Amino acid sequence: MKKSILKELGLKEIEAGARSGSALECSGNIMESISPIDGNVIGKVHCAGRGEYEKVLQTAGEAFQEWRKIPAPQRGEIVRQIGNALRDKKAALGALVTLEVGKIRAEGEGEVQEMIDIADFAVGQSRMLYGLSMHSERPDHRMYEQWHPLGPTGVITAFNFPVAVWSWNAMLCLIAGNTVIWKPSSKAPLTAIATMKIMRDVMIKNNLPEGILNLLIGSREEVGENLIQDTRVPLISATGSVPMGRHIAKTVAGRLGKSILELGGNNGIIVTEKADMDMSVRAILFGAVGTAGQRCTTTRRIIVQESVQEKLLQGLIRAYGQVKVGNPLKEGVLMGPLIDKEAVSAMQAALKEVEKQGGKILYGGEVLSGGIYDSGTYVSPCICEARADMPLVREETFAPILYIIPYKEISEAIHYHNDVPQGLSSAIFTDSIREAEYFLSYKGSDCGIANVNIGTSGAEIGGAFGGEKETGGGRESGSDAWKAYMRRQTCTINWSEELPLAQGIRFEL
Repeated sequence: MKKSILKELGLKEIEAGARSGSALECSGNIMESISPIDGNVIGKVHCAGRGEYEKVLQTAGEAFQEWRKIPAPQRGEIVRQIGNALRDKKAALGALVTLEVGKIRAEGEGEVQEMIDIADFAVGQSRMLYGLSMHSERPDHRMYEQWHPLGPTGVITAFNFPVAVWSWNAMLCLIAGNTVIWKPSSKAPLTAIATMKIMRDVMIKNNLPEGILNLLIGSREEVGENLIQDTRVPLISATGSVPMGRHIAKTVAGRLGKSILELGGNNGIIVTEKADMDMSVRAILFGAVGTAGQRCTTTRRIIVQESVQEKLLQGLIRAYGQVKVGNPLKEGVLMGPLIDKEAVSAMQAALKEVEKQGGKILYGGEVLSGGIYDSGTYVSPCICEARADMPLVREETFAPILYIIPYKEISEAIHYHNDVPQGLSSAIFTDSIREAEYFLSYKGSDCGIANVNIGTSGAEIGGAFGGEKETGGGRESGSDAWKAYMRRQTCTINWSEELPLAQGIRFEL
């Protein structure tokens, strides 16, 4: 199966990690892409060195000068064609996502569908880059604002969504008139290369210049640090850990650049005694176990009213017992492996700390062995009894660990919910309109995403995605997120024969 997937996507045994449309001859190290499914090498990438970095930046800058001249609706037409090209390769690219990062097949294809969806969204947005018209305080003047292309944009992505997050940024960048420089995770280089190959076919078909879509796979020293320090890149959009985000924010701000940061999540669901228990269990299971707990929107904390705690817990244990862990390429498997052995070690260390801090493991958490499990990357999803004040509960462990925290009153639940450094996604399950509105009010969830009777995972393309506090404050994808990728300009036109000055000042000549 691996060979057929690679063949359909046009991937060779060794691929170039620097691309400005076409591949560049690279001078960096050889990187192996290792599948977490079985620990075997999928393919190799010749990484970019400093010389290739410079070539990509120069080409992206030159392409920007041409791309920004094309009217936005025509740029949208290119994005429409990109969406169609992704439709044609959805199954193969989705399978490669599964092969490279361990998502189950449905999630792999679902990620490609997100790319298609944001392409469709961006096509419409290309005709709606609206500016406001405002009334001037001066007679016979017109004042309005407009939006212009910003420039080459750096997009840094993580392994857990190896292509979808890039597309949330890239499709909006394209309709905004920007060129894109992509630095993907070194744990998922092949999906990035395959995506670039699909994009290149569209660019060639439309006789577009090299450098509109670019790729740099390489070390932090040769690529990452140079990209975030480069004044030729006015905007950096980065997804990753909080420490990484702090470093990027400081570096980019130091050169007065712009940044969009999508960082950690420690997402909680409040379950009240007025909740639909069956619905709650299904949502929690999907949110906590999906992508083996390696989503930024993974459900990590359940804050449940004491009166229904036992009922919810028993429902979750039954549901967890039905989760089949195994090869994510196979039908019926609901949870694949963690990304690597280091992630497994981090999970085991966290579970030891749970018990040290007074918590209790109620279900799962074992490292699985035997057969395909001998790769050392498979675990059983885990449910833990915890307290809201445990230090570990305030941290994000990128693994399928779910903490159960009881509460008495809704105000207490909101306090527990908000008393963590992260602020990405949140939810409440209740049939009480008062509880739901309280949760959505200024006194409720402090997260960028707040849901009622929907879990923390599965954000729609049409809404702006992002969070507050240590999650970084950035917004990607829908709503008016496009504004972050453009520069705003306020314009005033005097069509009179007078020159009224601000604040009533008069200069007589």
